[in-house]
Amino acid sequence: MAELRVLLVDDHPVVRAGLRAMFSGFEDVSVAEEAANGDEALRILEREFAVGGRIDLVLMDLQMAPGMDGVTATRRIKEQYPNLPVLVLTTYDTDADILAAVEAGASGYMLKDAPPGSIRDAARSAAAGQTALAPEVAARLMGRMRNPAPSLSAREIELVELLATGMSNRAISRRLFISEATVKTHLVHIYEKLGVDNRTAAIAVARERRIIRS
Repeated sequence: MAELRVLLVDDHPVVRAGLRAMFSGFEDVSVAEEAANGDEALRILEREFAVGGRIDLVLMDLQMAPGMDGVTATRRIKEQYPNLPVLVLTTYDTDADILAAVEAGASGYMLKDAPPGSIRDAARSAAAGQTALAPEVAARLMGRMRNPAPSLSAREIELVELLATGMSNRAISRRLFISEATVKTHLVHIYEKLGVDNRTAAIAVARERRIIRS
């Protein structure tokens, strides 16, 4: 089995050191490069591929500051290197994070508290072109499919996230490049799906159900 060369992308040096140490315990996986954010990851990939280097998988954190976040970085990587798999490794398991990562092109989604062997297996699966999901993440996605109650769409989740920051309808319309009337229509649908009748209650229910982060 060929050794899997991984690019680690995480803004915490201690986390990167821990992952490097973990992978050093496996003969079939090695950390080729490290990046503290998405911008740095893109520069590393450009440099590596320009000189004929090899990166088989990007292991991507979601929230990184300062610099490009994981969802944006995943989207940019898949645009520039469509065949390069990206496996998200994060602490967040909300619908908003999961759907954003999947829509950006991530091949898998794992949580940082997973056993080392599970992370290694997920890395191998993602590099082989398979989908690799943490059991908790798979359960949330299956729950969205099986639940007879209508789930919020990715767009509606995005709007609720903006609501939670205190944005007005006008500010949301400008951020999403849609009309205020469209924002109000989305809100009507969101309230119906969550069984609420106002913004505050919608935010509270979305947090309680882990649709958005607390």
